[in-house]
Amino acid sequence: MSLLTKLKFTGKIEGLYLRSSRDGGFEKAPTGEMHLTLDGPVGDCHTGQTRKSDSRTTMLYKRGLDIRNVRQLTLLSEEELQVIADELGIRQVDPPWLGANIVFSGIRDLTFLPPSTRLQFPSGAVIVVDMENYPCSQIAEVVGRHHPDVQNMVVKKAMHKRGLTAWVERDGVIKADDVVTVFIPQQRIYPHGL
Repeated sequence: MSLLTKLKFTGKIEGLYLRSSRDGGFEKAPTGEMHLTLDGPVGDCHTGQTRKSDSRTTMLYKRGLDIRNVRQLTLLSEEELQVIADELGIRQVDPPWLGANIVFSGIRDLTFLPPSTRLQFPSGAVIVVDMENYPCSQIAEVVGRHHPDVQNMVVKKAMHKRGLTAWVERDGVIKADDVVTVFIPQQRIYPHGL
């Protein structure tokens, strides 16, 4: 059985975004700081310790059941946003177009951070990676409002670059320009391939 060594490195917060209601669109608005509680980011529509099961969980649950909310936050990276923009042939992809809560720089291949990776901020706040956040038709529609000629390509070009979902393990305030320390736990490779 192969084991990968645990890693520790740093990145930086480049932007923070909130949306208070699920009504009125998909995009989030910039903010200078964010208060994280165990319920999630204060003032955001994805806050809560539970959420309703949906298309992502139909292998386990019928739609509409209360389940643990491990999708309190959407994490993106400046570097991956630029790769998406380059592949779409546009100048930039604004983080709110993809529903961002936190945008980082300096975390290479952010979308590939494994589940259970912890990100710790100077306030002591810690968030935990759940899994990759796959691109969907909602983000394609938002990008399409700004660049109609690329809407049909968004899901394909954003695949494996749309960031991660995460949940709050320890509360605290985070701010733009905060340095974040990334802790990747030791990984095992499952010995029974698909």
